[in-house]
Amino acid sequence: MIKLSSSFEIARPPDQVFAALVDPAVLQRCIPGCEELKAIGPDAYEARLNIGVAGLKGRYSGRAELRDKHPPESFTLSFDGKGTPGFVRGTAKVRLAAEPSGTRVTSDAEVQVGGLIAAVGSRLGDATARKLAADFFRQLATEIGA
Repeated sequence: MIKLSSSFEIARPPDQVFAALVDPAVLQRCIPGCEELKAIGPDAYEARLNIGVAGLKGRYSGRAELRDKHPPESFTLSFDGKGTPGFVRGTAKVRLAAEPSGTRVTSDAEVQVGGLIAAVGSRLGDATARKLAADFFRQLATEIGA
């Protein structure tokens, strides 16, 4: 089990950031390599991704579900995906806190990986996951006009 923690600041109020984080159309534009993201039920989604980053490179399909939603303060994301390089599954607890300059988004994730992804080692996997998260939040800030 890999544990990842991250924190990002977005220059928008928590209600706007929360709304963007649960909007499939916004997410599809912000998730690196996301080719398709569609709702399959309330707070449940299917996705297709094509990741071009070392360690995770390949095509993936999977599902994600939002649980324990407390707008605009927190939610839990559970995800399960597989592709040619292996599989990834886990949960992320996402918290939003108002700050004078906008919103601080923190995430604590527990991720299990298998296949070639696991073979690349946790340091490379950790670095790759951090890069993808940073790319996501940078694009999200752009998307909501921060």
